[in-house]
This record gives sequence, structure tokens and C-alpha cells, in this order.
Amino acid sequence: MKKVLFLFLMIANSITAQSVDSLFTTANELYKNGSFEAAIEKYKKIESEKAISPELYLNLGNAYYKINKVGPTIYYYEKALKIDPLNTDVKNNLVFAKRLALDNIEEIPKTFFTQFNENYFQKLSYDTWAVIVVVFSFLASVLFLLFYFAHTPIKKRFYFTTSSISFIVLIFTLFITYSQYNQTKNKKEAIVFAEKTAVRNAPTLNSDEVFTIHEGTKVIVLDAIDNWKKIKLIDGKLGWIIADEIKLLNEI
Repeated sequence: MKKVLFLFLMIANSITAQSVDSLFTTANELYKNGSFEAAIEKYKKIESEKAISPELYLNLGNAYYKINKVGPTIYYYEKALKIDPLNTDVKNNLVFAKRLALDNIEEIPKTFFTQFNENYFQKLSYDTWAVIVVVFSFLASVLFLLFYFAHTPIKKRFYFTTSSISFIVLIFTLFITYSQYNQTKNKKEAIVFAEKTAVRNAPTLNSDEVFTIHEGTKVIVLDAIDNWKKIKLIDGKLGWIIADEIKLLNEI
């Protein structure tokens, strides 16, 4: 019975994969023919199947860019970078997309450690760092075994030194992986989808308006009350915005 169930699941997954591939091909053809809205529908159907990838989000961003939808364009480029931070095509397209956004917000100067973290450690996702951890744990184990079974002092010294270095690197990369994972899960970023929206000093409609932001602006979500989100801009400004006017980047 278990074998039959396993076979059934394999067949179902194969059919689903073929369906997704067919949808992706159809969507790409629609895009090439200039039917951008029809292509978006197909891409969104793939997204609803949880068959996400940097290529899917890149194509969605490109399609929205073609119909001048600033918010969705930046949103999907940002989601592509969440999966593949080193994707140069997405980075380049995001630069052009941000030029369409009306808000020009100057970022607060970052500390040396923050800049170093973003320029080096955050270039890789925590999944990639996890793979590096596994590699160094395997390497450290093998080198320690070679040290244990080595007979000559020179070999023992060599394997002990290299296994020690591998273990130190393992601890270091494990710390980076844990840090990147926590930062990814705890830092809630969102893109403004409303063409123009008021940010208030309290989560009520009759509270004072502190500033205005426009479609495509990236914000950090700090808190939530009812249908309101407390947000922070890269220049340090804080306020409350209606939840429906932004879309979280960790949502599908």
C-alpha cells in the first residue's frame, strides 16, 4: 500500500511539474508578444502553485514594469533578490524600477559593521551559508579522522592543524548562518502598493498625518494593530499606515 501511495505521489508531482513548465512557457510567449497582463496571470498562477524561483519573480517584475505598475515591479524584484541575492539581472532591473518611484529617501549613514555585513555576509542567503556549514563540518570530521589514524608526527601535526582551522571556520560560519536566519525572519520588509498614502502618528484615521509616501517605497514593518502597521523608513521616520496599502515581502 505504501509503495502504491509513493508511486501515486511521484506521478502527481511529475504532472504538476509538467503543468508548471507549460504555464511558464506560455507566460513567456505572451510576454514576448506584448500581452503583459495575460502573462502576469500565468506567472501568478505558477506562484499560487508554490513553484517559486528567482526567474519567476524576475519575469513578474519585468511584466509589471512594462505596464508601469511601480509597486508590483519593485515588489517582485525584491522577492527575487530574497531568493538569489547575487542575481545581477534582478539588481540592474531594480535600479531602473526605483527610478520610477516618486519618493527619494536618503538613508541614515550605516556603521562600519553594518556595511561590512551587507557587503560580504548578506551577499549569500542563509541557505547558502548553511551549505557552507555542512561542508566544513564534513571537512573537519574527515581531517580529524585522518589525524587520529596518522602514524607519522608530520602528518599528525598537519591534520590536527587543518582540522582545527576547519572547526574554527565551522563555528564562524554557523554563527553567520544563525545571524542571517534570524535577521531574515525577524526583519519584516514591505513595499507600498498604494499610489499615495498618508502615514500617521497613531493607528487611527483621525490621528495626525506625519508624512506621505508613494507607490514603490520600501518600508520596515515594526508592529501591527488591527488593520494598521507601524513602519519605519530608511531615513528613520516612523508612523502608522493602513495594512492593505503595503505588501510584505515574505508573503506569497
